[in-house]
Amino acid sequence: MPLTPEVVTADRAVVARLAGLDVSFVPDEEPWFTIDGVESPRQIGSDGLGGAFVLLPSQNVLYVSSEGRAGIIAESFEAFIQLVVARPYWLDMLKFSAGGDLAEMRRAADALEATLDDEDEVNEAREEIRKSLGLGEADDPVGALYEAIAASDAIVRATDGSPFTTLFNRFSIDSNPMLRNAAA
Repeated sequence: MPLTPEVVTADRAVVARLAGLDVSFVPDEEPWFTIDGVESPRQIGSDGLGGAFVLLPSQNVLYVSSEGRAGIIAESFEAFIQLVVARPYWLDMLKFSAGGDLAEMRRAADALEATLDDEDEVNEAREEIRKSLGLGEADDPVGALYEAIAASDAIVRATDGSPFTTLFNRFSIDSNPMLRNAAA
């Protein structure tokens, strides 16, 4: 049986653990963006930064940031959950992607993993979520995230009609002393 938002939200312990990884399954009441070619976007959740997760008709998961960035982040809902569990700092990996460089994203992932404040708690959450949902580990969550965004063709617009930009950001971990030191 495929993993769906309904399966996940039926398990309160998993919902609580995912909330600890900054994923909430409470969508916004009013849409604050549109997606070209999608009549009624199905927002399945949000994050603590005001961003929205949308399940597209193609079953891809789209992330729309409150800062005017958007892109497909996973090829399916299951891949989305695997990404969040494996790399809860996925959005920071994109921030430090040096404009969409996969090698830089991998460096960022390693540095971010090394700087987790609550590593034991995150690892416990990872285990519990995977066990509860019968979810395997993602083979290459960084590569899958990169591929999904690089191939993203969804056009998201603000309410004034202006298009959102890519989720890849221009920074590298070298521009952050803490991450630069963690990568050394």
